[in-house]
Amino acid sequence: MISSYIFRKAWIWILVVGVLLFFGANAALRWTGNPNFFPTVIMLGAFIVPLAYVVFFYEHVRDRNIPVLLLGVCFLVGGALGIIAAGFLHYAVLREADLLGLLKIGIIEESSKLILPILLFLAWRFHHQADGLLFGISAGMGFAALETMGYGLAALIESQGDPAAVEQVLLIRGLLSPAGHAAWTGIVCAVLWGQRVKFRSVTVNARVLGAFVLAVLLHTAWNAFSLFRLPDALTYTGMITVGVLSLGTLLALYHQARLTPAIPVALENLLELAAEGDEQAAPAPGR
Repeated sequence: MISSYIFRKAWIWILVVGVLLFFGANAALRWTGNPNFFPTVIMLGAFIVPLAYVVFFYEHVRDRNIPVLLLGVCFLVGGALGIIAAGFLHYAVLREADLLGLLKIGIIEESSKLILPILLFLAWRFHHQADGLLFGISAGMGFAALETMGYGLAALIESQGDPAAVEQVLLIRGLLSPAGHAAWTGIVCAVLWGQRVKFRSVTVNARVLGAFVLAVLLHTAWNAFSLFRLPDALTYTGMITVGVLSLGTLLALYHQARLTPAIPVALENLLELAAEGDEQAAPAPGR
């Protein structure tokens, strides 16, 4: 029973094999002292958890219609677009890393991660709230993986090639990534898709704006607890609280998406055509 479950779950294989490869590459780096292993260690450490996390949700959401290739594009291209856009905006806007600066970071990064999901949202080929959840998680995790690679490289340079410093950054950021970017972008996209399904039109209402504000505030609080010099107890308590709120909100939306049946695409198209026909048939005012 357990073995058959494991063999049917790709995310478990990705996680187990990825962890083994990571520790194997890290052992080879330490044993040989060959710096050529650093790119492999950084890439594996940055991508294992994000990739397994995306596959986990893909396997569990209901009525998914997203091709795996498109989800991969959202992960890589969406994450890269977010990193590039956020990098330019950081350089243009940020001057100090105070609380206001961290709020700006939250707004910039949460907006940048939505670039590709918004394009997919406007195309409207994928009609279920779970589709939005998946796109948001994928873009968020792609962003997190690429950002972790950057932090890993920075740790390598700052430590003058110390493998322990790189390993610490990769392990901490990898383990914490599900409670960060993936959760925040997933929350916004799940609400965005859900409201469009509910109102059958592009809708940016109070709930959508509220989801975005929530994501920005959670992001800002996370950065504040992790970057400001606070007592250890306050830092850990704050980060755990933010992580629980982020994951809890995402899982609540995930549960809602699983319980919401998808309207078949053909029926959705018929309903849209019927609505357009009713609008055209309605008499003009004053006649």
